[in-house]
Parts: sequence; structure tokens; C-alpha cells
Amino acid sequence: MLGFPCLRRVNVLGTARLGQRRCLATTPRLFAESAPVDGPAVTQTNKAEVTMKRFWKTVDVVERDGGYIVTLDSRALKTPSGHTLLLPRNKFAVASLIAAEWENQRTVIKPHALPITSLASRAIDAFRDATTRAEVQKSLLSYLHTDTICFHEDEPHQLVTLQKQHWDPLLDWARKSFGVDVRKAESLLSTSQPKETIDVLSRALEGFDEWELACTMERATHVTKSFIISMALVKRHLNVEQASNAAHVEVNSQIQRWGEVEDTHDVDFHDVRRQLGSAACLLMRV
Repeated sequence: MLGFPCLRRVNVLGTARLGQRRCLATTPRLFAESAPVDGPAVTQTNKAEVTMKRFWKTVDVVERDGGYIVTLDSRALKTPSGHTLLLPRNKFAVASLIAAEWENQRTVIKPHALPITSLASRAIDAFRDATTRAEVQKSLLSYLHTDTICFHEDEPHQLVTLQKQHWDPLLDWARKSFGVDVRKAESLLSTSQPKETIDVLSRALEGFDEWELACTMERATHVTKSFIISMALVKRHLNVEQASNAAHVEVNSQIQRWGEVEDTHDVDFHDVRRQLGSAACLLMRV
């Protein structure tokens, strides 16, 4: 078993880098329009570093066009597609959190430290388009057939205990809340959920607004590899801590057996909580 922690470390680092690339792809345009920085001339070797430096002095939340925008030195943040990052009136708290993300970029801008900004940008750019919404819903539903919490093992006992504690109640919740049959697989070969279940949950997704879809698509489902965990988070059946624990059942069972790998298991867990926390924050209506 000595090789397992090393494999886990590679996966964690790879996931972290992938998360950073996703944030870069959804960072507002102002990020690429930074003002010149006083200092040495820009060269090929230092160009990236210069353009990543903080170029603004003040961050504000301003009421505009029936909602709220975040400004850097009075310039409104824009999405990668060029839309103003406009939050509706019931999301003042979200606008404030986005402003805090940019205020906390002290010297060098760190895109992975802008999770709520990237989620809001994704919601505005993608989920107001009918074609994109349909593609996203189809992608989300595909996770049902390989949903993490539907695959149960009968050993070791640590894993069995955690499955019963975190997964069985979620499966019961999904069945009762949506009136569907969610099958629990005992083999990797039996992964298909009933068509009726897919149809019912598809209609549930159709009722989501762009903020809920962004949370489900960009964060919860991809992070947890579970449609049901993410649905429970969006529906506020689970809080962030509970969703994180449900997503880490298999890893936590391994930790109970073999111990925690420092700077690997703990980093992974806290990163998942950060990602799910940003999703939960975008759902706030205040």
C-alpha cells in the first residue's frame, strides 16, 4: 500500500491545476485589460508576471440597471464574453463576496482565488442561452448513470459504515423528493438508471435558473462526481460540510484504514469545501 499516497498526490495536484485553468477561462475581461505597471520594460519572460499584477486601487459595489455591479476603480467587471457582470437585486450579498475576492488580490492576481467571480461569469455567459442550457442539462444527467453514491461496496467495514451514514440517506431523499427510483449498483457493470428517473430529474433541471445551473454544472457535480449530492446542495438539503463529507466517503474510509497523507488528503478536502462553498454562496438570495 505504500504506492497509494503517491498516486493520490498526483491526482490532487492535477485537480488543482485543472481548477486554476477553469478559473482562468472564466475570469472577467478586465483581468486581461490591466493598466500598465511601472517598472522594467515588458519582455517575453516577464510579460505574464506583469499582466498578473493588481492594477486597481479601489473595489466597490454599485447599484446599476436594476441590480448590482462590482467596479475596479469605477470600471465595471465584465465576463469573458464581454457582458457586464450584473447581479440581480436579490444577490447583493453575492456582489459583496465578488468584491471581496478582488479586494483580497493583494499584489499578484490569483485566478483560482476568484471562484465566485468565475461562477457568476459562467452563469451570465452560458446559461441564458437555450442551446447551452440544453447541452448542460444533458451533461449533468449523464452523471446519474455513474453517480458516486450509487456504487456501494460490501467491504472494508469502514467504507460500508460511511456509505450507510452519508449515502443511504441521500438516496432516500432523492427517491422521496422527486418520486423516482434511484438504483444502487453493486457492480460497475450495472450503472443505468431508469428512463423515468432521468425524465423526472430532467424536468427538475429545466426549472433551474442560470445561477443554480452554474452552481450545479461548474462546481458541485464536477467536484463531487455526483448528480445527487449537487442536487441536494442546490435544493439546500445539504450544507457545504455535509456535501463535502458525502463526496469524501471513499477517501475518508482509506484515511481510517491507512492514515492521512499530510498536504494531500487535507488539501484535497479543503479544496472541495472551497469549491462547494463558492457554489452555495452564489445561491444566496439577499
